[in-house]
Amino acid sequence: MDMKAFKMDGLGNDFVIIDNRQKINDLSKEEIIKICDRNFIGCDQLIFIEKDRTSDARLKFFNSNGGETGACGNGTRCVAELISKEKNDKIIILNTLSGNLKSEILGNNLVTTEIGQAKNQWNEIPMLKESNTLNLNIKIDDINKNQHYGGTAVNVGNPHVIFFVDNIDDFDIAKIGPKIENHKMFPEKCNVTIAKVINKNLIKVKVWERGAGLTKACGTAACATTFAGSLNNLTEKNTNIEFETGRLSIFIDEKNSIHMKGPVSDIKEISIKL
Repeated sequence: MDMKAFKMDGLGNDFVIIDNRQKINDLSKEEIIKICDRNFIGCDQLIFIEKDRTSDARLKFFNSNGGETGACGNGTRCVAELISKEKNDKIIILNTLSGNLKSEILGNNLVTTEIGQAKNQWNEIPMLKESNTLNLNIKIDDINKNQHYGGTAVNVGNPHVIFFVDNIDDFDIAKIGPKIENHKMFPEKCNVTIAKVINKNLIKVKVWERGAGLTKACGTAACATTFAGSLNNLTEKNTNIEFETGRLSIFIDEKNSIHMKGPVSDIKEISIKL
C-alpha cells in the first residue's frame, strides 16, 4: 500500500497526518505502530483527518503504541494550519473526542487553539477512587534518592499529573513517567509532567506522554500545567510553558477556557509504503 501523508511538528512534538476525507486508509494497530516507529517514518502521534458535518474536519489521534487518545493540542494546531491553507480561512474548527476545538491562524507559523475547560474532580480524571486531586501525595524519588510527595491531577481532554519541584534536572522523567502512567490509581493511565515554577508567568517542564513516552513538547501538558499552577496559586492564568525546544503560551480566560498559542512547522508531504 502506497499512501500520501504529511509530516508536521509543534516544538518538535511530531506527527504523521493522513487525510481520509477522499480515500479511506483503514490501518491496523500494527500498521499505526510501524508508521510511528522511528526506524520507519517516526512520530509521536498519528493523526487521521476525516469528514465532519459540524466542523471543518474530524480528527482521530493515535499514540505510538497504536492506542487512540482523546486530545492532542499541538496536533490540533498543526492540522489547523494545514486546513487553513487549503480553505484560505483564518478560523478553523476541528472536531475531536474533546469536542469542537477552535483554532486561529495568526500567520508566521503561529497558531492559537482553544482547548476548553479543564476538569479536576477525581471521577473526571478519571481516578480509581475519591482522591484529593490538588495533592495526590504520590511519592517520586529524585536522582539523589530524596523523596518528593505531590502530584496535581487535571483532565484537559486526557488525564495529566503534574509534580511541582524545585529543580526538574534532579528528576529522571524517563524512570518516573512510566511508573506514574501505569499507576493503579489511573484506570485510563495518565500523562506525567515534572514542573519548576521560574516565576508567576513561566514554568519549565519535562513531559512523559501516555502511550508515547518521552516527548519534546506536549500541548495538553502545557495547558494542564498552567491550570495546575493557577489552582495551586503558584502562577498567573497567563503563563509561558518552556520545553527544551521552545515555549507555548497558555492563557485561561474569564470562562476558565484554556487557550494555547505556539509555533507549528512547515508542511512536508511524504509517501508511506506499507
